[in-house]
Amino acid sequence: MQSPKTSTVMRWLFGQLRPYKSKVAFAISALIVGAASWLLLGQGIKAVVDDGFIASNADKLDQTMFMVMGIALVGSIAAYFRFYWMIWLGERVSADIRQNVYGHLLTLSPAFFAKTRTGEVISRFTADTTLLQSVVGMGLSMGLRSCITFIGALLLMLFSSPMLTLYVLIAVPIVLLPIRVFGAKVRLHSKNSQDKVADVGAYVDETLHEIHTVQAYSHEEIDKTLFQSRIEGVMAAAQLRIKFRALLVACIMAISIIAITLVAWVGAQQVLIGELSAGELTAFMFYAVMAGGAVATISEVIGEVQKAAGASERLMELLNTQTSIKSPVSAIGLPNKVSGEIELQNVNFYYPQAETITVIKDLNLKIKSGERVALVGPSGAGKSTLFQLLLLSSGQIALENKDIKLLDVSALREQFALVPQESVIFASSVKDNIGYGRTNASQIDIENAAKAARAHDFISELPEGYQTNLGERGVRLSGGQKQRVAIARAILADRPILLLDEATSSLDASNEQHVKLALEELMKDKTTLIIAHRLATVINADRIVVMDKGEIVAIGTHQELLAGNALYREFAELQLVS
Repeated sequence: MQSPKTSTVMRWLFGQLRPYKSKVAFAISALIVGAASWLLLGQGIKAVVDDGFIASNADKLDQTMFMVMGIALVGSIAAYFRFYWMIWLGERVSADIRQNVYGHLLTLSPAFFAKTRTGEVISRFTADTTLLQSVVGMGLSMGLRSCITFIGALLLMLFSSPMLTLYVLIAVPIVLLPIRVFGAKVRLHSKNSQDKVADVGAYVDETLHEIHTVQAYSHEEIDKTLFQSRIEGVMAAAQLRIKFRALLVACIMAISIIAITLVAWVGAQQVLIGELSAGELTAFMFYAVMAGGAVATISEVIGEVQKAAGASERLMELLNTQTSIKSPVSAIGLPNKVSGEIELQNVNFYYPQAETITVIKDLNLKIKSGERVALVGPSGAGKSTLFQLLLLSSGQIALENKDIKLLDVSALREQFALVPQESVIFASSVKDNIGYGRTNASQIDIENAAKAARAHDFISELPEGYQTNLGERGVRLSGGQKQRVAIARAILADRPILLLDEATSSLDASNEQHVKLALEELMKDKTTLIIAHRLATVINADRIVVMDKGEIVAIGTHQELLAGNALYREFAELQLVS
């Protein structure tokens, strides 16, 4: 995909300032006042030299010195307001972009996160947005001030000496040449450098999250070596960026200094022959140095802008990523009370990244309201895929006799409660974890859900009870305790359809018994779809669906399948017969 032009990226970035027009106007007003103050200093210096020193007028010298100090004071006050509001705008824009990107990411389908590493996304949130904050807060301010200073200095130089100003203008196109040549290179290598940093972030995120596996397999030294190679990749990319940015700044500084030196020499000749006063030349050189400094600053800002363009482009990529799961324009409604009846007709499914491999083939299944249906079969049979009911490629899935593709996505998801094999526990309090699916629940509701999930006793023994922070991924709880908190969450959510994915597969006998009792409480009056490799957990299901290679090969009760299906009988003999 072709990268957008820098101008397009910058329009997007500075377009984020639109909601804050009044603050931008105030900051720019302060910037103009400040720049004008420093430009007026040149006239003050001219008066000091011509009317004070050259004329040997002590009173005039005192007056002009006080005038210069007054102008400097006004410029300093204006600088305060400019600095404050520009930095505030940089922080505000950075916060808004983070909020927008995060909100958009929450709408993307699981397919996006299956192919995009979390660490890379986090890098865009942190490194890229921090860079944009710097550019908007400092770069924009410095760039605008330098542009105003350059134009003002040029006009005052013209007022002091039109001929010398003409010589200065000859150098301007020469200064623009390195900006044209090196600017695009800086942007390209900035984006490459940021991509490398994102790769480092993703690697760190992955290894630290799986630190137990890293240490268990004594992989520390290998990971250190692999990490070092990634860091060196960052340095190599940064080196190219730094090289072209340094060339840009050096070329502009060299051209500016040479031009100012030559102009100063010509001006000195004019003073010697009486065509220019010493004060006029001093003021002219003051403005020439200001103009040269402004050009050098602009070149620095251009380097920052090119770097920001790379960061903005990466954030725009995230914001422009379309989700594969969208609500229809005119979604149909569900009844106020959903009974939980589900019907699958001629369902086929494949993953978007592997369209030639069909995971589910012509599947037909009707699940009645309140029925408990278990899915069994070998790994890869397609059991877990059925849980991804929103990723259909063809066929129809109906809820309450309504095609789910015609329903609002949020309304559809509100009918399901999920208890996965690996319980998801957030780094927050027990109360927040249980109330995740019903944030307005009272403390009594949360405790009742915990009691029903056989979790209240161990929660009460935690240091701060329901207010105890469980740490990242619930590190303060055992596997069985995590599972019961997840079940309490599902009980509190009170949704008509339950999806239980290997909910007891990784538990010991004691914890499994607790979780089974909790699940019995959870499944009351709910339509339940259960995935299980361990047949002992689904013997009492209303129906057991045997799957193999994406197809349903048999449906029945435990006894019926033992008698009539060889694949199920093989599972039973391996697991239930000692």
